[in-house]
Amino acid sequence: MILLIEDNTTLAEALEYSFKQNNYELAIVKNIFEAKAFLSQHKPELVILDIMLPDGSGLHLFRDFLKDKHYPTIFLTARDDEETIVEGLELGAEDYITKPFSTKELFARINKVLMRQKKNTIIEVQNIKFDLDKMVVYRDDTIIDLSSLELKILHLLFTNLNRVVTRDFIIEKIWEWTGNDVNDNTVTVYIKRIREKLDTNIIITLKGIGYRIDEE
Repeated sequence: MILLIEDNTTLAEALEYSFKQNNYELAIVKNIFEAKAFLSQHKPELVILDIMLPDGSGLHLFRDFLKDKHYPTIFLTARDDEETIVEGLELGAEDYITKPFSTKELFARINKVLMRQKKNTIIEVQNIKFDLDKMVVYRDDTIIDLSSLELKILHLLFTNLNRVVTRDFIIEKIWEWTGNDVNDNTVTVYIKRIREKLDTNIIITLKGIGYRIDEE
């Protein structure tokens, strides 16, 4: 889950839609008071924090509250002066993005931060290991021979551990990777092939929705 602390309702609603389309769970609060209340009950993977909030400075919230709790944070703000950028980064923020911005750029930065939070670039579930740097998959210590597209689909599942990857999203990604139109049955065939090659039951089917791999 990612927490957005942003008082601009129009922007927050637009991001909520984009996050849903990209298979991310997003929680939204509008000010520092709501943020502290939310964080007392939840532990997000990442915080996206507007600097100018109605009840105070996002910089101060990060310095006085988020930093010691080790929440990876991306500052999101209309202020693009060098002094503010440097202050945010020197406080220990992971990144800084200025408004207006493209959602593609934001997701690229989010993915970079989330990957950096992992202790290494090898994700292991049961006896399957995925080396994200080398794009190589192992069963025990044996490399599994996957086609390029099978590898990309499995990579999508591994980099979204504990989250459902919808069939529609996989179809969109296959089109993006290949430029070819595919149908629902195509996804079924690819998942079946991947499962056979992995020879494990780590890919969970949510009927009519999509697929998920869970951390142990």
